[in-house]
Amino acid sequence: MANLVGTSNDPNVAAVFGEHTAGQAAVIGQSNNGRGVLGVSEAGQGVWGASSSSTGVVGVSKSGWGSSGESETGLGVLGKSKSGVGVWGASETNEAIHAETNSNIAAIAAYNLNAAGTGFALYGKKEGDAGFAGFFDGNVWVSKKLSVGGDIVLANADCAEDFDIAGLAKVEPGTVMVIDSEGALRESDRAYDKRVAGVISGAGNFKPGIVLDKQESSNNRMPIALLGKVYCKVDASYGAIEVGDLLMTSSTPGHAMKTDDPLKAFGAVIGKALRPLEAGQGLIPILIALQ
Repeated sequence: MANLVGTSNDPNVAAVFGEHTAGQAAVIGQSNNGRGVLGVSEAGQGVWGASSSSTGVVGVSKSGWGSSGESETGLGVLGKSKSGVGVWGASETNEAIHAETNSNIAAIAAYNLNAAGTGFALYGKKEGDAGFAGFFDGNVWVSKKLSVGGDIVLANADCAEDFDIAGLAKVEPGTVMVIDSEGALRESDRAYDKRVAGVISGAGNFKPGIVLDKQESSNNRMPIALLGKVYCKVDASYGAIEVGDLLMTSSTPGHAMKTDDPLKAFGAVIGKALRPLEAGQGLIPILIALQ
């Protein structure tokens, strides 16, 4: 049983009130295996702590929660400060603050309401060069300008752009594409075609590092590698391909070949071979260099 129980039905009267002016605790609750202090209220605060120069409420635990706040319709925990930190979380071995939600809104929402200020709504800092100040496991949406003070490091290979693809069928990554009469792209099917647009990105272990013009569309759209490294379908039956050979469209649908006529190849070059292929058809990495 509790050593002290206080009850009150008057919302203006505290069930338990403690006041001390000599620097000591006004109310102390201590228990070896239960709750040190329990505050329950139907309409007001369950526990209220206020201080002019120190902490209003302190919760300490060696194995459980130092402080716990629950609410059916209001705030589980409210922290306010006029000049200090509203809520402070610190941990030596685990998360300092953990947030979860099953709703359709953010687990953590941060707002800076100073419209003329330059401060951040959310700030993260990681000491040292190892690790990251932030990590997102999923898609990230930025509604306005994105500013970067240092380098942008992209793990994948090429710079691609989404284009409409003629027809509804998906085209294999690595396929050489040309522009059709309607402005959409289709699989190449003739040699030295100056309508060549590029190669479908994503074949082999090279994925697009960045995709431009990505948008919702009822049309069939796929990323075309415009710059960087990409795996490309090639046909060496027109001539063995060596590293550094210029490649252009061939008569084999969707495949590139090495050029044997540099003058004729002008305007139809896709890129340079980064790996050889002596015979047959295959998939090799190339350096995109449309010219």
